[in-house]
Amino acid sequence: MKAFTIGRNDAGQRLDRWLAKTLPLLPAPLAQKYIRLKRVKVNGKGSRRDVRLTEGDTLELYINDEFFEAPREDNAFLSVFQPKLDIVYEDENLLLLNKRPGLLCHPDEHEKVNTLITHIQAYLYQAKEWSPRDEHAFVPALCNRIDRNTGGIVLAAKNAETLRIINQKIRDREIDKYYLAILHGRMSPPEGTLEGFLLKDEDKAQVKVWHRPVPGGRSAATIYRTLQSRGGLSLVECRLLTGRTHQIRAQFADAGHPLLGDGKYGRERDNKRYGRSYQALWSYKLTFAFTSPAGILEYLNGRTFAVERVDFVEEFFPDPR
Repeated sequence: MKAFTIGRNDAGQRLDRWLAKTLPLLPAPLAQKYIRLKRVKVNGKGSRRDVRLTEGDTLELYINDEFFEAPREDNAFLSVFQPKLDIVYEDENLLLLNKRPGLLCHPDEHEKVNTLITHIQAYLYQAKEWSPRDEHAFVPALCNRIDRNTGGIVLAAKNAETLRIINQKIRDREIDKYYLAILHGRMSPPEGTLEGFLLKDEDKAQVKVWHRPVPGGRSAATIYRTLQSRGGLSLVECRLLTGRTHQIRAQFADAGHPLLGDGKYGRERDNKRYGRSYQALWSYKLTFAFTSPAGILEYLNGRTFAVERVDFVEEFFPDPR
């Protein structure tokens, strides 16, 4: 319990608004709940949320200590009252989430709260599977990330051992990741492998494909196969052999077939024709294909997980052939 005495500058405020200012990490719906449960007392008694405070009032707050901390990137999860997650698979070690397009994986300079990792941490905190007060170092973390406007499966580790194993398996290419994408035109041949070297332009936040080794360039390889073609578009499945920034987007654009909706690597006039403003790309399936010991995650070896639906497939290729 923490107690406060209302001074002259706070007098006249509504109780709920004083709480919002004093405890910025406390979500408004949770604050209302605590008031109803009389975990917020004014002069020793329960109160209404719209009561006006007067100078000299004593407030007793029976609220968890972490909500009294200053807002920071590492405690932003406290302000998420209802985590929104599309869970593909969960067990005691990890989560597989289907990230929606438009959602950041991690906070940036513009968005601190509404990110995938923040919602994951809020979910585990509220489920009492993780308590930052009891941890010395580990924080639930993402094992991979995908672009803001790309949808699909992201892996999150619930413990340090899982994070270490998954990161190593990704580096050793023992997790197969599959994407669905819609391209402009038709690939020739309809299936094959795109290979090259990707060099990132930090100023433009864009990569360029080279077909010979260049200083700073990183090798990239993508296996693809065309599933359907119609109306000037093709639905393709891609399997990443490497995991480079913008790999699929840049390689198909370099091949003359940019992704539908891709404003960075495609052509705006082509995208307008189909009414799509962000890339038609979804990390829809992954397979754990371990070829070396996986410790506590050995039970996952050979298992495949996939999302149930992909919006652009339903829109542009609704009937499988």
